[in-house]
Amino acid sequence: MAAKKDDSQSKLIAENRRSRYDYAIEETFEAGIMLVGTEVKALREGRANIAESYASFEDGGLYLINSNIPIYAPASQFNHEPKRHRKLLLKRREINKLMGETQRKGRTIVPLKMYFTKKGLVKLLLGVGMGKKSIDKRETQKKRDWNKQKARLMREKG
Repeated sequence: MAAKKDDSQSKLIAENRRSRYDYAIEETFEAGIMLVGTEVKALREGRANIAESYASFEDGGLYLINSNIPIYAPASQFNHEPKRHRKLLLKRREINKLMGETQRKGRTIVPLKMYFTKKGLVKLLLGVGMGKKSIDKRETQKKRDWNKQKARLMREKG
């Protein structure tokens, strides 16, 4: 069920870079999003923010909450609400699996990336993971610093 995304066929709209630092991501899912026309036009301009958003279960479905798609100026009176709850489109089996994991094991559903597919559809890459403790975050930072230092040394020495 885990989705694999081919970067050569998609155009990145927004990315939640902090999510991999704050959460230990165990599994990813690709979900569609129910959008209105002005939201799609705003996304085509590349304006979206999913940094502080999360996914939650409401009314038997999975919704993206607190994501910001700014108002599309040329639409004037026919615009959308920038921070409205947007329904995520997943198969029932995937929704049940996500619901079970979040309830039983204390996991969180975090949006990782929002992108256009080759067909022009907007997709959201969701990650299921547990929040890291500060010790884990320090370890992640140490690994990142070491990799940067190692790359710098390899460049200098040839």
